[in-house]
Amino acid sequence: MPLFDLPLDQLRDHRPDVPEPAGFDAFWKSTMDDARSREPLLSLDPVDTGLTLLRTWDVAFTGFGGHPIRAWYSRPHGDEPLPAVVEYLGYGRGRGLPQERLLWPCAGYAHLLVDTRGQGGQHGSGGDTPDPVGSGPSTPGFLTRGVEDPETAYLRRALTDAARAVDAAAVLPGVDPARIAVVGNSQGGGFAIAAAGLSGGASALLASAPLLCHIARNVLITDAHPYGEIVQYLSVRRHLAERALDTLSHFDAVHFARRTTVPALFATGLRDTICPPSGVFAAFNALAGDDTEIAVYPFNHHEHGEAVHAERQVRWLGERFRPAPAR
Repeated sequence: MPLFDLPLDQLRDHRPDVPEPAGFDAFWKSTMDDARSREPLLSLDPVDTGLTLLRTWDVAFTGFGGHPIRAWYSRPHGDEPLPAVVEYLGYGRGRGLPQERLLWPCAGYAHLLVDTRGQGGQHGSGGDTPDPVGSGPSTPGFLTRGVEDPETAYLRRALTDAARAVDAAAVLPGVDPARIAVVGNSQGGGFAIAAAGLSGGASALLASAPLLCHIARNVLITDAHPYGEIVQYLSVRRHLAERALDTLSHFDAVHFARRTTVPALFATGLRDTICPPSGVFAAFNALAGDDTEIAVYPFNHHEHGEAVHAERQVRWLGERFRPAPAR
């Protein structure tokens, strides 16, 4: 894929006008107040993974509507409080098996790997969290489910789950609640930005090639999925374009970035048609904190820096959290 978006010198200062929907703060306050009316943690059951250097638990916590959301909690042996990483997954993935994502616990962190409601049937090893809420007409995928109204939108439920995962992490045994990072790639990156803006409990943000950043622009410049789901939906339900885009604006990561002051590390590939770099920079440049960095990979697509960036993330977060070595 050739370069298709704005040139890098323009991206560096790309601060587009991304209008917030009327009542944005009231909508999310009401949503989160209802979610937080319930205790965050439902269950915590030890799991024998055969990995002798780590301890793992099967977690259920309360998400939107009190629905149980599954997660894996892994950490090095020992009882000392550790900084935690709450990790969100890419589009179509479920939490899979705890043996699959070992970077953060091996780096000395308590690690909560969060399942995504209704997903887990497209990539990886599957998921374990259903979405019990129905939907009107939609295009296959998740972005257009309930898209005629922010109250019914799938993304309202999913982003609430993401914020509640931070609440759950803060009460897990062996977690230092003052040091919780939210981390994700692609969809997971968009969820991490939302969680940082909504939870109040995150103290660092790492978002790579994040989805949901300047949605209205992205559906004009790419029809790569999952944004292509919105394009396809509106090609049939033409009369709903204004309503659908207003609904989606309630979940735009740019708005959550404006409310985020914690240290943040972003990443983008300049050839990424799935999560275009102009959207990533729109969210990055909207961050309200001072300690912010973005890694740019000019010759990469949605994979951006892969393991090279993962190493950068570990070093960057270590400089801020300085986790004690595992014993």
